[in-house]
Amino acid sequence: MRFKTLILSAVCMILSAGAASAEKRVAFVVGNGTYKNVAPLPNPTVDAKAMASALRNVGFDVVEGSNLTRDKMTERLLDFGKKAQGADVALFFYAGHGIAISGTNYLLPIDADIKSEMDVKLGAAINIDLTLEQTMGDAKVKLVFLDACRDNPFAAKIKSNSATRSVNVQTGLAEMKSGEGTLIAFATGPGQTALDGQEGGNSPFTRALLANLTQPGVEIQQAMTKVRAQVNEETNKGQLPWGHTNLIGAVYLNGAPAPGAVAAAAPAAGGKGSDVELEFWRSIKDSTKPEEYNAYLTNYPNGQFRSLALSRIASLESGAKEKDATRNLSTGIDPATFKDEANQTTEDQIGLDKGQRRDVQRRLTGLGFDTKATGQFDASTRAVITRWQAARGYPKSGYLNKLQHKALLTEIVAVAPAVSEEEKPKPRRAAPSTVQAQPQPQQPPPQRQYSAPAPGPDPAGAGRFIGGVVGGMLR
Repeated sequence: MRFKTLILSAVCMILSAGAASAEKRVAFVVGNGTYKNVAPLPNPTVDAKAMASALRNVGFDVVEGSNLTRDKMTERLLDFGKKAQGADVALFFYAGHGIAISGTNYLLPIDADIKSEMDVKLGAAINIDLTLEQTMGDAKVKLVFLDACRDNPFAAKIKSNSATRSVNVQTGLAEMKSGEGTLIAFATGPGQTALDGQEGGNSPFTRALLANLTQPGVEIQQAMTKVRAQVNEETNKGQLPWGHTNLIGAVYLNGAPAPGAVAAAAPAAGGKGSDVELEFWRSIKDSTKPEEYNAYLTNYPNGQFRSLALSRIASLESGAKEKDATRNLSTGIDPATFKDEANQTTEDQIGLDKGQRRDVQRRLTGLGFDTKATGQFDASTRAVITRWQAARGYPKSGYLNKLQHKALLTEIVAVAPAVSEEEKPKPRRAAPSTVQAQPQPQQPPPQRQYSAPAPGPDPAGAGRFIGGVVGGMLR
């Protein structure tokens, strides 16, 4: 009996593998890092190579490229578009610089030199919406992964050359909606910036994709929930991947589970007690970002935390204006702020006293990074500083340098945080006088009348004066 079971299992695996190989799967995988006109990125090419290898292992025909110019990138896209016609699954992965202007997202070839909005619209950058429509429009399932939510390296130039009219140059990438049969995933939320990771390794987002996307028998949306949780934990809640999906069926990149396993797993995957849903909710339950709760509702429109998510969104949006004012950074930040590492030595060079440390803590709290204003940079404050650095695109360390401290002081805090009880100055006890004053006859309580002292010697007054001096020295 056991032998028959083993044979049956082997047959099922062969049939599953045959079905996967029968599918037409095509992927576009590009990593751009060696930019010619802005600071290079160390990891996109590493990310792209690892992703291309992982996708080939599960049956994808991969159109791959690294450090592509505008012309080379167009060639790869044309090749991908031809292969993706009529595909069962078309997958688009890009790591590198991306920018958002007036709500439209663009990818940057390595030879991009953008001085104005007109340069972008004339073709210096690649419009993501048009590209996806032209290359993947015929595919049955369309999966898009954009590890390109870094800060806009051309923002200052574009703004300086747009003085005559309004231009909206955004931080990170703008929100995108998916059409039928499409899943779009960003490394972080709309308008936020993502981390590149340690040089020579993978970014947090790509590392999580590699760990979860091609796991055997794991459905794509379950995999993305695990990706979000992993990135959120790894970055200490400094980065949460965001996505939008309109998939109309289950998608497996590495074989669907056996029918019995699917039936057993169905309640856990889709029911109210889903472990995956709980894991997702735990990763965002303390968030102050409405888009993270919207991501939960997108994935679990009837989830057990739906009412709570809607309540949190309403509460956060009621103070949206204040939130925006809080997070606005003043212009003119020194570019070195985004490169120079901070450590204990650089922080010591600032020479912050206890009051100035409290001011730093109060500012962080006022900007939405809650911490106690104790005047001591303990482990909790270090973690908050790290979150602030990650949100601003500064090198993460938990310590400050002069440039980061200056940048923090220039940020606009919408509402000054209240002073805690422990920060309020406490009344000092009068030090005991070492000179005993002569006893004075009891007087009726004063009636708030003030008069000049009478002339002549006053031994008791002298005693009070000397006692005050000595007491002040002891304080």
